[in-house]
Amino acid sequence: MDKPKNQLITEKSIRLLQRNQYTFHVNSKLTKTEMKSWIEQIFDVKIEGINSSRVRTRKKDRLNLNSTSKKMIIRLRPNYSIPLFVN
Repeated sequence: MDKPKNQLITEKSIRLLQRNQYTFHVNSKLTKTEMKSWIEQIFDVKIEGINSSRVRTRKKDRLNLNSTSKKMIIRLRPNYSIPLFVN
């Protein structure tokens, strides 16, 4: 099973932390159910919902002009949290 690439830290993702939502860059082939089971096993939390979207990457390489990645926003149940910086 693939794991998330990294946690996304932007102004929007910082605001979402106040609502107990965490943003991750993930492999574009990863599904919501795979992501849910991975996060629940690794961090020992309960997930309320997941939103996903495809994001165009901005690469200067001419061969990869139309490459995309996937971003997932995970909503945790109350009283659960994920450490912000995990390697």
